[in-house]
Amino acid sequence: MTRSTQLSLLLLVALSSCASSEQRSALEVLIPQELSTLDPRFSTRGFDIKVTRLVHAGLVGLDPDTLAPYPLVASRLDFPDERTLHVELKPGVRFHSGRLLTPEDVCATLEALRSPTLGSPHRAVVSAIGECTASGERTLALTLAQPRATLLTDLEVPILRADEATSAPRPSGQLDGLGPYRLVSQSPRHAELTPADTGVLPRPRHELIVRTVRDENARALRLLAGRADVAPNAISSTLLPALDGHDGLTLTSRPGANVTYLLMQNDRPPLDQRELRRALARAIDREQITRTLFAGRAQVAHFLFPREHWASPRDVTAEPFDRAGAAHALRDCRPLTLLTSTDRARVTLARVIAQMLGDAGVRVRVVSLDLGVLLARLDSGDFDLATLQMPELTEPHLLSWFFHPAGVPGEGGQGKNRARFRHPDAARLLDAAGTNRDRATRQAHYAEFARLMARELPVVPLWHEDQVTVVSRRAAGFTQSAEGRWLGLAALR
Repeated sequence: MTRSTQLSLLLLVALSSCASSEQRSALEVLIPQELSTLDPRFSTRGFDIKVTRLVHAGLVGLDPDTLAPYPLVASRLDFPDERTLHVELKPGVRFHSGRLLTPEDVCATLEALRSPTLGSPHRAVVSAIGECTASGERTLALTLAQPRATLLTDLEVPILRADEATSAPRPSGQLDGLGPYRLVSQSPRHAELTPADTGVLPRPRHELIVRTVRDENARALRLLAGRADVAPNAISSTLLPALDGHDGLTLTSRPGANVTYLLMQNDRPPLDQRELRRALARAIDREQITRTLFAGRAQVAHFLFPREHWASPRDVTAEPFDRAGAAHALRDCRPLTLLTSTDRARVTLARVIAQMLGDAGVRVRVVSLDLGVLLARLDSGDFDLATLQMPELTEPHLLSWFFHPAGVPGEGGQGKNRARFRHPDAARLLDAAGTNRDRATRQAHYAEFARLMARELPVVPLWHEDQVTVVSRRAAGFTQSAEGRWLGLAALR
């Protein structure tokens, strides 16, 4: 830690001691980015999804540790055959408005999400469902149009009232929910949630305020001043020592089901050359980055999924750091541009990567963009390199969304294959893994896919960040789930 950093931290602590700690009933959660939409039919960004899953609930939930699906709104899920799922709903489940949940609500929601008229980005998740039929007061049957290995995980999508399922998009999130919280108000920088008296989970004790504070120093100061209670993955390793143990603040940490990766435009020279992509990977010292910038609270990624995940093979390893070898292969590479978000910690990481690539002989210019502009550039293919994160690695079939050749943005398919990875074996392996419910068979397909990715290297997996949360005394005991969600807030007492 530099002397200037130490002085900055001391200043923060000194300022916090002068700040007035107001009496608050709500727990305040700090995030570094604005909310985009809290309509669960259209939310795809990480923080949007985290908030919507406090307000809404699906037929299944995800275990906070294993991420395995379990019945949530449903009480029972049975497969009489490969293409039929019988669902029984829990008795007496009501929406926030007090209206009783019915099988018709479930079918209307799934049909709306599947409809091209609504245009939900989650259409692919339910596309395999051919028919949803109510068979009783609390029972329904799902018939698949095609085999779908991930059906139970897919049914984590929130259930809405039948009369609201096909309504026009509501970015404010004012839709009847089944979750532990009810949304009171929302803006891009603020969301207020109050405990719900109905819903599928017990009534929480605390109200919540989710507040966007883009500057990291300001987030740290707000915590130190006693004006905020939870900062999930919102404080960098540099500032964490100043917060841990200060006036009741503590840290909670767990390995994260996420991956940060270097995206490369595989259609654009010189990044269409596999050996050049491999050289870029060898120029990045990931061990040093995880040890220093993350203070050991991250693990080098060997594949997109962490080693502990059942779909991650043990025989796939990361490209070794080899600056000299990389420099030889990169000697004639043209200057490159590296895109990243405007978050200060992400900009710092991008600059470190750019410096490492520069040490290997490639001039790299870092450009930070607002998230919406950044994603639009990536979708259009107007980039060389970019740093991105998959924040929620819940189900390995997610890889189809990002790497299936039919999912290149702007080419008529569904997906976000921004790398423009077009290898025919990728389609074969991902399709096979997504249509077979036998885990051993799926594991073999994903292992072969991981080896293909290691050979072709359309992206460079960088690291898996721990889920690190700063919590106040009032929020003590809260820990994020493995994929970084916040449902544990509802269980605080």
